[in-house]
Amino acid sequence: MNPIETFEKMLASGQDGDMLRFTLGNAYFTAKDYTVAVEHFAKAVEHNEEYSAAWKMLGRSHASLEQHSEALAAFDAGMAVASKNGDKQTEKEITVFRKRVLKQLDTD
Repeated sequence: MNPIETFEKMLASGQDGDMLRFTLGNAYFTAKDYTVAVEHFAKAVEHNEEYSAAWKMLGRSHASLEQHSEALAAFDAGMAVASKNGDKQTEKEITVFRKRVLKQLDTD
């Protein structure tokens, strides 16, 4: 059984939470299924609004789908959470990804 099947089975059995959704989102992101990744990262931050890494990956997933305004909104939320929680590494990463989206908007 591949990781996606394993985690989907856990979800289907009634287990749900920010970590499971984040893990599923990462698995789908790695598989380049960004639409499903967005769904799981959105659920992760719904479960835990303070999950800065999930906000970052939600933004990256939106950016991969060229959903620029949604990506920026997720990155902005993630930056606020990361800053509030002192999560400097995630803050730096979000800054890089946010700049890429802004650059893409400038070239469109």
